[in-house]
Amino acid sequence: MNVSAFIFARGGSKGVPDKNIRMLQGKPLIGWAIEQARAAKSVERVIVSTDSGKISDIAREFGAEVPFVRPEYLARDDSPEWAAWQHALQFLKDTEGRLPDCMLSVPTTSPLRLPQDLDLCVNEFSKGHADVVVTIAEPHRNPYFNMVSIAPSGEAKLVISPDNDVSRRQDAKAVYDLTTVAYAVKPAFVMSKSSLFQGVVYPVQIPLERAMDIDTELDFEIANFLMGKRLASA
Repeated sequence: MNVSAFIFARGGSKGVPDKNIRMLQGKPLIGWAIEQARAAKSVERVIVSTDSGKISDIAREFGAEVPFVRPEYLARDDSPEWAAWQHALQFLKDTEGRLPDCMLSVPTTSPLRLPQDLDLCVNEFSKGHADVVVTIAEPHRNPYFNMVSIAPSGEAKLVISPDNDVSRRQDAKAVYDLTTVAYAVKPAFVMSKSSLFQGVVYPVQIPLERAMDIDTELDFEIANFLMGKRLASA
């Protein structure tokens, strides 16, 4: 099976400025994603989609292909990443005449993943029963137990009322966080649909310590600390 890993890394970021090239334990964030994708046994090539010349240069230094510049209209804060997926695949189809069997999206924001996590996603995808394979992890909160919404009156209520009284989180209905460790997707599905859950979706569970998603400065500090611990124990 032909598997191409794609890393989508635009130049702008509000939550963490210059997030994709911010140094984490001496390496730019995108460098971690590229190295992990290149180390995965199932991945044949790594392609970066970006609008940034600086990101392009760094990506090439780490061994990724940067065969095109992402258009500005696909690199805004409100640009759907799905459209960037479609753009990248269309470029391959137009220039190479074919699409990979599996598109593996490897977000920069989960640097604590391991290459084996990517291979697990591809292995699940290779079984042929899914349009999309997503990664999940144990949740920090559960909408049946300790997540609330606020009514117009100001009253707090559980997001989802359980069928029975739940006194412990462990007794609530099992739910999972959808993580950004990886997404394994059928290219034809991406080109014909507009969101993940329009197809058949199967999960691969990732240990919580490898599933962190960097979205804020606090997230970055925590990830930097955890990566430092990992490197120190290696």
